[in-house]
Amino acid sequence: MPLRFAKYEGLGNDFVVLSGVEVSESEAVALCDRHLGVGADGILMVAVRDGRPSMRVINADGSRPEMCGNGLRCVALHLVRTDAVEGRCFEVDTDAGPHACRLVDAGLVEVEMAVPSLEPGRIPVRADGPLVDAPFEVDETTLRVTAVSMGNPHLVTFDDVGDRRFVLGPRIETDPRFPRRVNVGFARPSPDGGIDLAVWERGAGWTRACGTGACAAAVAAVTAGRAARGEPLP
Repeated sequence: MPLRFAKYEGLGNDFVVLSGVEVSESEAVALCDRHLGVGADGILMVAVRDGRPSMRVINADGSRPEMCGNGLRCVALHLVRTDAVEGRCFEVDTDAGPHACRLVDAGLVEVEMAVPSLEPGRIPVRADGPLVDAPFEVDETTLRVTAVSMGNPHLVTFDDVGDRRFVLGPRIETDPRFPRRVNVGFARPSPDGGIDLAVWERGAGWTRACGTGACAAAVAAVTAGRAARGEPLP
């Protein structure tokens, strides 16, 4: 059967958007294939029931994340473009709860992210207490890490690991201390006072951008004293 879809990207993080259509995990994997399918980091399934929109996500590997920040921005723009919502301010339900969205203009969408949590049970991570710039042993390497939930799990390190990140990213994603796997952010201070961030995204691999990952990196920087609280962080 023909499948109607839209293709969106947010900062290079790209998605296939389906309106009112459900696909299986295996179908999502086929659609995300960059050689034999459409090609995408994930599938965004959008529905509007009783006037309330929702978003469900399937990653390129068929797994289902709770939330996707760039994906939600794409969905918000799609909802406005297709007249599926009234006005430019509305909420979208996700598996991480409702998120307020606002279309600023044709190319700019704001999303109110979930309140971050450092509690191990919320992330989840098997740890006796919050991991804040804490030592984390993996493959004979000790990293200083901060674990953050943005509605989905993140582990952020500011250690300069160089090309080791290409090994450590996928290795940490499936570490048994993270029962739902984890997104891994490799952060470093940038010359403009902000943060440069590379993210190994759970279920999608290296990604050009990660909205929840950027927020998790900001939380990690502020919590560990690397950035000022209440100040913009580029």
